Amino acid sequence: MTSTDAIRIALADDQALVLKGLSALLADQGLQIALEASDGEALLSGLAQRPVDVVLSDIRMPGMDGFALVQALRERGDATPVILLTTFDDSELMLRAVDAGAQGFLLKDASPEELCLAIRRVAAGETLLQPVSLGAIRARWSSSDSNNERLRLTEREASILRLVAGGYSNKEIGRSLHLSEGTVKNYMSDLLVKLDCRDRTHAVLKAITQRLL
Repeated sequence: MTSTDAIRIALADDQALVLKGLSALLADQGLQIALEASDGEALLSGLAQRPVDVVLSDIRMPGMDGFALVQALRERGDATPVILLTTFDDSELMLRAVDAGAQGFLLKDASPEELCLAIRRVAAGETLLQPVSLGAIRARWSSSDSNNERLRLTEREASILRLVAGGYSNKEIGRSLHLSEGTVKNYMSDLLVKLDCRDRTHAVLKAITQRLL
């Protein structure tokens, strides 16, 4: 996808003014607003009849919140990328967003340009986790991982994870580091075991929070 005008967006926010404001802002940026909803249930129902490229949802909504919305989508086999928005600079919320299966986490004070860039990146298959205060996540993983002090990444592993964090695919990483795609896949499999993570996003987040990168 090379331009924003092809990207269809679904929006969910329980505050009418915020919802309309987001819709107008994104439309002004050339994005297509295909669906608007005031809660997770309504958005989930609408998506069944009207597929989109990216879902943009507030986290805190009455009834089905943003986390539950993502989980419900994934449980029914819908892999539509989701960006969760919040007003709170809270690392625990970011971790819950990753656990739920969201591809993006963004603070509501992001600029229109940052928001549109996040949408483009996520629509292209990347992951976008806006930097927040990571102290709570560091504390959680430090206390739960007794081998943390012995955990080290090789220079090659660190290079691969940095490229993963930048949204590069295995093929692009291989091209950048002069490795075959299969070799990159093997490195990633080993990294998931080494970091005790279930997917690439968790691996990057853990490496960053434990200062391994």
